[in-house]
Amino acid sequence: MSAATGRPYPVEMVCRWFGVARSTYYAWLKGGRRGGRKRGPKTPVNDEELVVQIREVIRSSPFHGEGYRKIRARLGLRVSGKRVLRLMRENGLLAPVRRVHAHGPRAHDGKIQSERPNRLWGTDATRFYTEEDGWCWFFGAIDHHVEDIVGWHVAKVGDRFAAAEPVRMGVRREFGTSGRDVARGLLLRHDHGPQYTSRNFRQEMAFYGIQLSPAFVGEPEGNGIIERFMRTLKEQCLYVHRFRDLEHAREVIGRFIELYNSAWILQRHGYRTPAQVRSDFLRKEVA
Repeated sequence: MSAATGRPYPVEMVCRWFGVARSTYYAWLKGGRRGGRKRGPKTPVNDEELVVQIREVIRSSPFHGEGYRKIRARLGLRVSGKRVLRLMRENGLLAPVRRVHAHGPRAHDGKIQSERPNRLWGTDATRFYTEEDGWCWFFGAIDHHVEDIVGWHVAKVGDRFAAAEPVRMGVRREFGTSGRDVARGLLLRHDHGPQYTSRNFRQEMAFYGIQLSPAFVGEPEGNGIIERFMRTLKEQCLYVHRFRDLEHAREVIGRFIELYNSAWILQRHGYRTPAQVRSDFLRKEVA
């Protein structure tokens, strides 16, 4: 500022006096005054605070071993996945990585999905152990779009009648009754187990109007949606509980399935739960 005139000195004169190019001055004027801070929205929490919140999400989540993407979704904060991954790695919060065993090239990647509910279901079975009743069976049926369990059943004997029970439950739940042709247009994906290839099972499915869709022989991933659920059921429930008997298992598994349908989050559906996916679809159908 000139003491004589009270006006600022010309930029050209000031730059020449200090030996600074005018382009340098204008660059400083445009961005340098911010002290070199990065552009974009400010981070809502620092790393230390974010680690505390990550630990709380892990502690309060009804599921264990969730990856950093799901933890980030449960945080509900505007933070990058890379940052969450870094902090979880640095603080020993990452779940152990599941080993993938190579079995040669697959004929199918298992991602058979439907664009709307109740067009394609998958069904499968697995065994679990109880202290008093020995080995028992779990049968489940899942919707390939919503990825919720529409029906399930536990039994001591894993025969064709037990295999049909989760489908019966799903038909009653989704179609309101179990009458003839009530589920016409629905496809049912299954493997080649004797329960599903039996005459009784095929006849009952035909009664409901359900068309059977067997997975490829030797390619269980062709029924990948239910296979993925079975893996989750084992890791989150069957492997972490000691079941006294079949009735105790039925109670625990029933609670888990309610929790899965209402709280498990699905990456392909924008980290929504199965219940939210079905509810959002029905809302759009009514609108």
